[in-house]
Amino acid sequence: MGSYSVQVSGSDPRTVECSADQRLLDAFLRSGVYLPNSCNQGTCGTCKVKLLRGNVEQPSIPETVMSAQDQASGHILACQSVPRSDAHIEVPLGCASGPRHALRDMVGTVTGLRPIADDTVALTVEIDEPLEFSAGQYIELVVPDTGEVRQYSMANPPGCGERLEFHIRRVPDGRATDGWIFDSLAHGHSVEMRGPWGDFVHDTEVGAPMVLLAGGTGLAPLTSIALDALALDPDREIHLYHGVRHRQDLYAVGFWETLERAHPGLRYVPCLSRDDWDGRHGYVGDALVEDFDSLRGHVAYLCGPPAMVDAGVRACKRRRMPGRNIRREKYTPAPVTDLAAV
Repeated sequence: MGSYSVQVSGSDPRTVECSADQRLLDAFLRSGVYLPNSCNQGTCGTCKVKLLRGNVEQPSIPETVMSAQDQASGHILACQSVPRSDAHIEVPLGCASGPRHALRDMVGTVTGLRPIADDTVALTVEIDEPLEFSAGQYIELVVPDTGEVRQYSMANPPGCGERLEFHIRRVPDGRATDGWIFDSLAHGHSVEMRGPWGDFVHDTEVGAPMVLLAGGTGLAPLTSIALDALALDPDREIHLYHGVRHRQDLYAVGFWETLERAHPGLRYVPCLSRDDWDGRHGYVGDALVEDFDSLRGHVAYLCGPPAMVDAGVRACKRRRMPGRNIRREKYTPAPVTDLAAV
């Protein structure tokens, strides 16, 4: 199909070769050109760049993701755009820092698939060689016979050799879950993957007390982040709040209670929003506000459904945590869109 040369201006000026069927973000990351990225689905706007010259093809972008003014001035989403000519892209200044692990394609073998909660499984996959990634990043799994991919965060910390673990909740009628993972995937099966992706990562340079707010399987990347932080400093102060609706949705309780006993600085707080029980009731953001008068000097990592993350951000700010100390990742469904020339 051929390829095009894409000149990149900004903090890391380079020229990247991009295939005619390859998205710009994929080409950048495989070529060692860092670009902020998060959802890789065209729903967050993190990978926005400006097209100075040339033509690309991308889906129609909602104004909730990128304003009409930005689109009119030539801005595009690198995760959604494929080249249709040689091009010149401008990357925002200040975007030179971030995880620079090489993006790669992998084929793994399923070595574990076990239920851990109602409609939730832990999937373990072995790959041929260790994957370099930062705690909090995710992998794309290719859904067989569809050409579609789904994003799942690693629950294990970096440095676990060839083993990757994912926590996956069933989506009713979901092509990846009902149609594959919860239906026919089994021990010994091969899984096509690519990654790592994402900027929601543990900042290993910051040693401040940590607040972790997880909703459902948003616990997976926060598990990776917490374990990475404790490996660097076993006495790190970490407050983990895990929110689910019902008791049967809660998982890894024994794991966190054991870890809590081994690390006096770690505090584990499970919260149920629908069921009454002998633990905390309500939402994780409300529990956080109840427990802290001030969060000055803390850093926060939030992951889960959009409503939970937004409420958690408000809770952190209500307790005087500056926005720059709040890292977040929202779990959103993959959109279905049509391509349009730009």
